[in-house]
Amino acid sequence: QVLLVESGGGLGPAGGSLRLSCAASGRAFSYYAVGWFRQAPGEEREFVAGIDRSGGKTFLEDSVKGRIIISRDNAANTATLQISNLKSADTAVYYCAATDAEHCDVYGCYRVLDYKYWGQGTQVTVPS
Repeated sequence: QVLLVESGGGLGPAGGSLRLSCAASGRAFSYYAVGWFRQAPGEEREFVAGIDRSGGKTFLEDSVKGRIIISRDNAANTATLQISNLKSADTAVYYCAATDAEHCDVYGCYRVLDYKYWGQGTQVTVPS
C-alpha cells in the first residue's frame, strides 16, 4: 500500500497561484496512477486532475483546463498540482489519491471509487 500526505494549501489571492504537493511513502510510487480531487463545503468530492504512472499522460477536468498543471516525480515520490489564476470557486479541501488499477493508468480515472488510497487533504481558500 501507499501512504499519501498533501501539503501546500493555504490562503491564495484571487488571480494568484498555489502549488500543492503529495508525498508518498510505502510501495513504490511508480505503481500508482494519481488523481487530485477537491471538496468544497456541502459539495461532493470532485475530480480535478489525474496523471498516469510514468507522468506521460495527464487528465484534466474541463473546467480547470488552462489553469492547472499536474506532474509527478517518481524518484522523489511526489506528485504536484499547480493552480493558477485562482478563483473563489477553487476554495476546497484538496485530496491526493492513488490507484494501481491498470485501466486508470491507460484511460484515466475520474471517480472517487476508482481510487484506493487517499491523503488527509489540504485546505485551499481563495477569498472572494
